[in-house]
Amino acid sequence: MMYPLSIFLNNFLLTFFLIGFVTLLPVTNTKPATFLEDFRITWSDSHIKQLDGGKGIQLLLDQNSGCGFASKKKYLFGLVSMKIKLIPGDSAGTVTAFYMNSDTDQVRDELDFEFLGNRTGQPYSVQTNVYAHGKGDREQRVNLWFDPSADFHRYSILWNHHHVVFSVDEVPIRVYKNNEHIGTPFPNSQPMGIYSTLWEADDWATRGGLEKIDWKEAPFYAYYKDFDIEGCTTPEPSACASNRANWWEGPSYQRLYAGAARRYRWVRMNHMVYDYCTDKRRNPVTPPECLINGI
Repeated sequence: MMYPLSIFLNNFLLTFFLIGFVTLLPVTNTKPATFLEDFRITWSDSHIKQLDGGKGIQLLLDQNSGCGFASKKKYLFGLVSMKIKLIPGDSAGTVTAFYMNSDTDQVRDELDFEFLGNRTGQPYSVQTNVYAHGKGDREQRVNLWFDPSADFHRYSILWNHHHVVFSVDEVPIRVYKNNEHIGTPFPNSQPMGIYSTLWEADDWATRGGLEKIDWKEAPFYAYYKDFDIEGCTTPEPSACASNRANWWEGPSYQRLYAGAARRYRWVRMNHMVYDYCTDKRRNPVTPPECLINGI
């Protein structure tokens, strides 16, 4: 069948537009892995149970112990993500943590997700923090806009030479930029391992420690699946930076694209409940990185 030239051109232009549009979107890279491929149990193996042939795990907290696990390797830059279903019901005083850590004592680098348990019916908060060259105290806290105990949601950390981006279901909730040019330290030289723990922290976790764990609700369970680590295992940072095969260093990942930037502003305007940048009691002088606009 012969088509009129106008229809052919319209179809061609539409196809060209869609291909171009897709190439502008961030690439989703996933690497299916079982728990034991990339991780080891570090704390209380009796409280961690493998599920679905090792594709998922269950963490348990009771009055005897919490538990934790860590990656077998350390990574310098890249993307780490996993899907987590948090503790349902009354989880006040518990903390489910997912973080990266250089494990280097006073000069450690660390990138934290800390999910702070809540009283039944109250919002679930996630606290992020950044340690760079041993300096931390950069907490920000966001109330999640959904019930993270009802289903799995993806939590990810993108880390490259330009910034660190914490995301929830591909929605950025925090961007920590490389501002070394103004004297603010940035984690760019120490490889970090990936860790997760479920533990009791009712001295600070919920309403500053006012809400304590109700042990009648124990045991508490959190669930993990879809582990994904894509990072540079080369210890030399210049080699990581110069390797064009490392997609996380590409132009598309050096700043938020327009759609992600809009979602990021929405989270900050509607769901942020604490920011170290505006805490005048802790920081009478605003930290210099907080004065720089842009994402």
